[in-house]
Amino acid sequence: MKRILLWAALAAMLAQGAVNSPEEWRRPFAAHRVIGNVYYVGTYDLACFLIVTPRGSILINTGLADSAPLIRRSVTGLGFKLEDVRWLLTTQAHYDHVAAMAEMKRLTGARMLASTADAVLLEDGGKSDFHFGPEYGYSPVKVDQRIGDGETLRLGGVELTAYLHAGHTKGSMSYGLTVHESGKDYRVLIANMGTINPGVRLLANARYPEIAQDYARTFERQKALACDVFLSSHASQYGLHRKYTPGAAYDPQRFVDPGGYRRAVEGAENAYLRQLAKERAGKP
Repeated sequence: MKRILLWAALAAMLAQGAVNSPEEWRRPFAAHRVIGNVYYVGTYDLACFLIVTPRGSILINTGLADSAPLIRRSVTGLGFKLEDVRWLLTTQAHYDHVAAMAEMKRLTGARMLASTADAVLLEDGGKSDFHFGPEYGYSPVKVDQRIGDGETLRLGGVELTAYLHAGHTKGSMSYGLTVHESGKDYRVLIANMGTINPGVRLLANARYPEIAQDYARTFERQKALACDVFLSSHASQYGLHRKYTPGAAYDPQRFVDPGGYRRAVEGAENAYLRQLAKERAGKP
């Protein structure tokens, strides 16, 4: 009981800002149409995406614990209703992407879908994370459906393909869909990049022994994926602020960037290979 009370207290402290997070993670940013039925409703850097269908919407990521009002304003400002969200998804079960998930589920009644590994984190509020301590916890959220690698998710005529891209978390996922816009088909990929948090070891990691292999597999799979429109968990990773200025007119070509996607994957893989080489050489 004491441990439960301690965890609840730590989670409450986090919600009040006990962990110092970058200002860009909380700074509001203009909601906008990305392409077709895909919209941006996140903060300046924490990317949240709304995918609208005739049978309800899909919300991917929620940002920090206090982000729910911002997301509501963004969704409403685009002309949609938050209560129409039917599914909640995440690219990774770290607090900066899911801390508002429990509140969002309460507000919308939406079903929470997640990979098997990240479902564990979501349901214990991040307690079982292989790297981060309890100060990075968040309110637990019940997962209604576990989704597997390559699974197709269908809602209102929209088909999302879920890809397991483990490493950053054991259950990190990317999502792909095809959007028909202005007479063209665009392959959209919301990719969870294989970045490595400071302090994470790739070798002799007792809490995640297969981490190096999972990262390697993720890079191999991401390099094999083709996309036209590249999006990611952080706005900075796909160059949002170079590509879009608040108030700019909608342009379906704005986020078409297959070269940027390839460079982002290569950059993350090169950073992984450098760290792997250092660890093998016994260097800090």
